[in-house]
Amino acid sequence: MQSTDTYVPPRPVVTTDAVVHLDAVTVVYGSNRALKGVSAKFAPGAVGLLGPNGAGKSTMLKALLGFVKPNEGRMTVLGMDVAQHPLEIRARIGYMPESDAHIPGMNAVSFVAYCGQLAGLPAVDAMQRAHEVLYYVGLGEARYRNIDTYSTGMKQRIKLAQALVHDPDLLFLDEPTNGMDPKGRDEMLELIRVLGHNKNVNLILSSHLLPDVEFTCDHVIVMDKGQVVAQGPIAELKGPGGRVFELRVKGNLPAFLDVLHGAGLDCKSTDDDVMRVFVPARLSSAGEREASGRLPNDQRIIFELAAQHGVQVRHLRPSVPSLEDVFAKAVGEE
Repeated sequence: MQSTDTYVPPRPVVTTDAVVHLDAVTVVYGSNRALKGVSAKFAPGAVGLLGPNGAGKSTMLKALLGFVKPNEGRMTVLGMDVAQHPLEIRARIGYMPESDAHIPGMNAVSFVAYCGQLAGLPAVDAMQRAHEVLYYVGLGEARYRNIDTYSTGMKQRIKLAQALVHDPDLLFLDEPTNGMDPKGRDEMLELIRVLGHNKNVNLILSSHLLPDVEFTCDHVIVMDKGQVVAQGPIAELKGPGGRVFELRVKGNLPAFLDVLHGAGLDCKSTDDDVMRVFVPARLSSAGEREASGRLPNDQRIIFELAAQHGVQVRHLRPSVPSLEDVFAKAVGEE
């Protein structure tokens, strides 16, 4: 992938408050309540909007852009009321939609420059910026090609380029890795991570993919069925105390799960025979070993429970709480 140091991203909005605020927002499509009294604050920096397909993420972004009018509630973006200043807000936002949005028949540099002009840049400045951002997203060598000939991954990059061309104060990125191969996906995520962490760009990354959000963002808002079920810094949502283990056993697994739950340990399956077990801090002394060299308390508890109930531990490896654990807990999965 090619990039360039000539691209200088926008200086972020100077604020310690939320860059986006929703207060009891409800959006109804016919009989479907896509958003149900949603209240949320998006902190400055990189924030993930996480949830399964159909959770209401895209509806939220469209409402914040003024494309969808809420039935109830109030929204502000960059300190401006969406109902009163939709055009002013759009001029300061870069939007990377989930679906393709290029103009058929245009080459990449003409299209991105045109987007820059639509955002208010003079023609000369828009063309210069188009060349810069296309190199930045790795399309420098393909900037004169017709976009219709682009691969799916290249079309994702062109959407990011048009979102950046006018130096927005805030980026909305809706499923930015859709359809990309593993290499292209990793490169896209690295671009987004650099924007949010090294370049200090405010951005909201909407995705149903937990690894994408965990890699690129510091904060997360978790949605499910049109409602916010968790929000805050990812590190805090993971929880401070205790340790997580990957555990594989031989024996009566359902019965052993009941035993673990009864002992105060949280656990859930990850595949056919592996589970993640969380030992709370009150039961854990992960860094302490007795003089005899015995295992720490958190591991010993698992082995003792297994031995007492005729279960053989085949694999036990320390892990860390992940965003997957946060999401599962938020949406009520076991």
